[in-house]
Amino acid sequence: MAFNLDYFTGHLNKFKDMYKPADLFQKIKKVAKKAGVKVIYVVLVLYYASFDKSIPLKDRMMILAALGYFICPVDLIPDAIPGGFADDMGALAFVVKKVWNNITPEVFRKARARLNEWFGEVSPKDLDINPENTPS
Repeated sequence: MAFNLDYFTGHLNKFKDMYKPADLFQKIKKVAKKAGVKVIYVVLVLYYASFDKSIPLKDRMMILAALGYFICPVDLIPDAIPGGFADDMGALAFVVKKVWNNITPEVFRKARARLNEWFGEVSPKDLDINPENTPS
């Protein structure tokens, strides 16, 4: 089952209500190695962006919805099976692409610092999440 964009956008507010920072960090702790460094980096970028008041409120609400979906224990594709983070990454990537131009260098710096704290020094090439560098 692939990521369903209509489902995600149609139920955005439901997932926003599921977002709680403590739950987000609990989920990261639980799945960090399995999800991989790039997924966790995207989560951290969105997490720090959610606090950036220079980002429009509408975009911050989309961010909270994507993080809520990441936390949600009931996914389109269960996290426990191989490829189980594909739907989570789809939701996260969709929102990153929507808010990309509003994400500040400070947000990326904070996300990289936290990621390096958790995973050790991570190569910048492993963290390329620029939507311009991915095929449409």
